Amino acid sequence: MSETRKGISAMIAACTIWGLSPLFYKLLAAVPPGEVLAHRTIWSFVFFAVILIVQGRFIALFQSIASARSFCIIFFASLMIATNWFLFIYSVQVGRVLEASLGYYIFPLVAVFLGTVVFRERLVLVQWGAVVLAAAAVVVLTIGLAVPPWIALTLAITFGLYGVVKKRLSIGPVAAEVLILLPIAALWLYLMHSGLATEGRPGAVWGLDVTTTALLIATGPMTGGPLMLFSYASKRVDMASLGLIQYINPTLQFGCAVLIFLEPFTIWHAIAFPLIWLALAVYSVAVLRRMRAVKL
Repeated sequence: MSETRKGISAMIAACTIWGLSPLFYKLLAAVPPGEVLAHRTIWSFVFFAVILIVQGRFIALFQSIASARSFCIIFFASLMIATNWFLFIYSVQVGRVLEASLGYYIFPLVAVFLGTVVFRERLVLVQWGAVVLAAAAVVVLTIGLAVPPWIALTLAITFGLYGVVKKRLSIGPVAAEVLILLPIAALWLYLMHSGLATEGRPGAVWGLDVTTTALLIATGPMTGGPLMLFSYASKRVDMASLGLIQYINPTLQFGCAVLIFLEPFTIWHAIAFPLIWLALAVYSVAVLRRMRAVKL
């Protein structure tokens, strides 16, 4: 198998895990989302720490946040990724996976818009058309459901801002972000276990039963595994292909929401989602044309 095919296989695997992850987090529906996030942070750090120790790069993790500037930068990135993770967990628990999938559908278009604002990247008319279609879909849902799809928008914006920070400053791996979040996660779990965060009653579920405890530990490799696959793929596959393959993620989330969780799919969703799909098709064609032009 060629390196490109290995990269494509890794990307498909990563997106499949991400896309089916609502099924995993649904198993933790009885656990408060803040507690799930805390365990996801801690066990993600353990996962990355083991990998970095094996690679002989564990000390470099701490060096990446040695200066005040790098610490502040990664702290902002940590807030963005933590908000993104929390909202995704919350959306699964409250039955709004459909809206979460919308967020990951519109993320590429939000990233394009942020590119024009932050990096002064110029868009061709077709790409602007895709952004306008995505905006129209959000307006349709806002009018039809009488409330903005705030989960979708926040997921897309936080992930977009996270990408902006990582692109502009080239700051280390996700392990640095979870390292900074680690004390906060540990403190939250302490407050939960001691009852200080739950009106005097121990509120944490860790250790109450084997299954739940095992699932909380599994949030580490569930987070770190796909990221490693994505990193592997990004070194072997061109960005246009990566962008197209990543749509597997929200498509599978969409399927989980509608076909498995039986979330309501209204007429407004039936209008908004095709608009998003059309926007992504337009955007993808524009990207592919640009990539071919560069190669020529």
